[in-house]
Amino acid sequence: MSASRTALVTGATGFVGRHLVPALLAEGWDVRALTRRPEAYDGPGTVVGGDVDDPTTLAPALEGVDVAFYLVHALDHADFEQRDARAATAFARAAEQAGVRRIVYLGGLGADGETLSRHLRSRREVEHLLAGTSVPVTALRAAIIVGAGGISWELTRQLVKNLPAMVVPRWASTRTQPISLDDTVRYLVGVADHPDAEGRTFEIGGADSLTYQEMLQVTAEQVVGHRVPIVRVPVLTPRLSSYWLALVTDIDIQTGRNLIDSLGTEVVVTDWSIRDVVPGDPLPYTEAVRRALAQR
Repeated sequence: MSASRTALVTGATGFVGRHLVPALLAEGWDVRALTRRPEAYDGPGTVVGGDVDDPTTLAPALEGVDVAFYLVHALDHADFEQRDARAATAFARAAEQAGVRRIVYLGGLGADGETLSRHLRSRREVEHLLAGTSVPVTALRAAIIVGAGGISWELTRQLVKNLPAMVVPRWASTRTQPISLDDTVRYLVGVADHPDAEGRTFEIGGADSLTYQEMLQVTAEQVVGHRVPIVRVPVLTPRLSSYWLALVTDIDIQTGRNLIDSLGTEVVVTDWSIRDVVPGDPLPYTEAVRRALAQR
């Protein structure tokens, strides 16, 4: 490791980014927090103005950076696939021109293939586009990240808090492997400049693999103190589900629809090689939920 290490965190004001910045600082990194509104930033690190949707702003932000963390996506837009692809391509080129040594990307779990949803296909495309230059990319693939402010987690929490009972479609039986925000940040920091992580893709997840129905029930026990009745129905389209979610949660319709579209895809860890690089056991789901509730 060099005496001085500089990291750039895109999405520094976002769900993961605002926790990653202080974690990197604690490990001795010089951290630049990239945001479109630097005048409003009140977090730690050195704030820099920039926007992945505007390539002209990236060169100054990336100058002298060793490792760049790419944590942004446009899930709340109907054309998120095109937006994310353009942004990833521009960022990779700017990083190469600036001499960045590594890009660390947080993407989505799920086996490659036509069964991936639009959302997960887009996350995988961004991963490949970031790796399209000479800059090595370390990719971490995660399912639901459990922490206060995370969209998927907030969706789960608000459903069990606001509804005395739920009607859910077939995706409730799909397996997933949620991971705590603490473990996610721990893995991101751990691979940042680890020599064995360069150019590799890792799957990350918590200790438990659950169906979405089991996840809802465990969450309900922690949020409202008891399980809630859940009835599965054969058909409930993503469009109808997104309108329903918008009524009972504060998740917007577009984001809700894009997330729901992914719930039919099994997203579980099949390769635990991340533990060879970043040792330590991940938290069980129940503990991840307790910490997320405490963060609020």
